[in-house]
Amino acid sequence: MRTIEPTEIESLPDVILQYILSHVSNGRDVAYCNCVSKRWKNSMACIRSLYFTRNAFDNAPHRENSDIIVKRMVSAVERLEELVVYCPFSVYGLASWLSLAGPSLSHLELRMDNLGDNEIIHESPSKLDCIGAAVNVETLKLWGVLIKLIPKWETFHNLRILEVVGARVEDAAVNAMIQACPNLTRLLLLGCEGVRSISITLPFLEQCKLDFYGLGNCSLSLTSPKIESLEVQGCSWIRVPETKHLKNLSISNSAGRVYMIDFGNLASLEFLSMRGIQWCWDAICKMLKLASDVKHLYMKVEFTGDYDALQPFPEIDFVDFFNSHPKLRKFDIHGAMFAALCQKNSLKHVDSEFVIPCLEEVFITVRSPLNAEQKMSTLESLVKYGKNLRTMVIKILQMKGSHNSADDFFDEICRFRYMHRGIIRIE
Repeated sequence: MRTIEPTEIESLPDVILQYILSHVSNGRDVAYCNCVSKRWKNSMACIRSLYFTRNAFDNAPHRENSDIIVKRMVSAVERLEELVVYCPFSVYGLASWLSLAGPSLSHLELRMDNLGDNEIIHESPSKLDCIGAAVNVETLKLWGVLIKLIPKWETFHNLRILEVVGARVEDAAVNAMIQACPNLTRLLLLGCEGVRSISITLPFLEQCKLDFYGLGNCSLSLTSPKIESLEVQGCSWIRVPETKHLKNLSISNSAGRVYMIDFGNLASLEFLSMRGIQWCWDAICKMLKLASDVKHLYMKVEFTGDYDALQPFPEIDFVDFFNSHPKLRKFDIHGAMFAALCQKNSLKHVDSEFVIPCLEEVFITVRSPLNAEQKMSTLESLVKYGKNLRTMVIKILQMKGSHNSADDFFDEICRFRYMHRGIIRIE
């Protein structure tokens, strides 16, 4: 590719030069372009996006900080549409930038870095308050933000995407923040600490991902008739009454228990993931019953039990389970769920016409050699009745067993793989 000489660039018409330079967004590159010539500096007013990296001003001139430099660049742009700032800034700097560019911004992304700054809780205005100046923003992404007080925002009518990653919150503040964004189609609250109860009513929301730190005892109420994808981590009580469009659902709780789930019609559900240390058995049964038409089921729940005592899964009838989920194509079974399907009585009376019609892929995690005979019988039944089974992956975790039971079980699985080597793989 031929290198373009500086004289050739200078010979370009103004409109073409402005078009080329309008695609420069990195703050440091913009600063360099401003130094080339007066013509280039004037053309930089046409840029639409400014991006400042974490270390953008490590070598800034004496007495100039990020607040001053970013303001100077923002003020030189005629109509800024996107502003991304990862470098440190103050509340006064942010207020000055948004007083200039706020009305024209459609995308705003800020690394707030005020999680551990308890002294600024009652600061007025706060960094969060300042964002209210971006009245027409369509996408708002915040990193490391303190949401302790209700932000002084007017309604963001144009906001469609709100993402908050890493936050310390109070329930009233985060609920009020969401209420100020009534037309969201995508909401992400990831790594949020301090949430106890959250209520979301968003009529246009389609995608929602919630990840709450803490004891895993949060409660969630979500009313969004258009919701299509929902991921929830850290909630014990979950209520989502309007779910007729829900296709992807993931519920996990790595710190607490899932006590209660209340969902509407899940006729459109294609993917369901259930994860966690402990779920109440009623919640598991209700979820599996509601998800009767699911096509991909991922299940990694270690124990059941309603209180502190951890209980193993009760027996799950193999035939009834697959008859109740006739559209299941992909099944990820981990530990407790697999053991529950491997009980003695599960395969005693199988109708001659029984078949698993749609199952194509099975991923099984085996953690114990206990009940090895029943487990082998269940593996054989999956192959026998799964007429369309193409792949079975068996992952064997490190087992502890006496009298070589673990070794004997592993040998049985290896023989089973050899008999069905076109389908089965061991990891």
